[in-house]
Amino acid sequence: MISNWHKNESLSLDEAFPDLHQGSAIRGLRLREGLTQEQLARLLGIKRTNLSEMENGKRPIGKNMAKRLAQVLKTDYKVFL
Repeated sequence: MISNWHKNESLSLDEAFPDLHQGSAIRGLRLREGLTQEQLARLLGIKRTNLSEMENGKRPIGKNMAKRLAQVLKTDYKVFL
């Protein structure tokens, strides 16, 4: 718990952000680019519901999709794997 955190202790990324997953990167980068889910899904040629599932960690992001996301969202594809 963060309330137990002291100066000499550190938290792992998982402890600090328990809900963090690759889909969080999609959402953050999508918002950075000013895109809605519908707009990004259209650019990727997928259904908005599929994108939503990826953003929420309910659908895996394969290497091919990671590369497509990276191209549209202007980042390295490894962020999504």
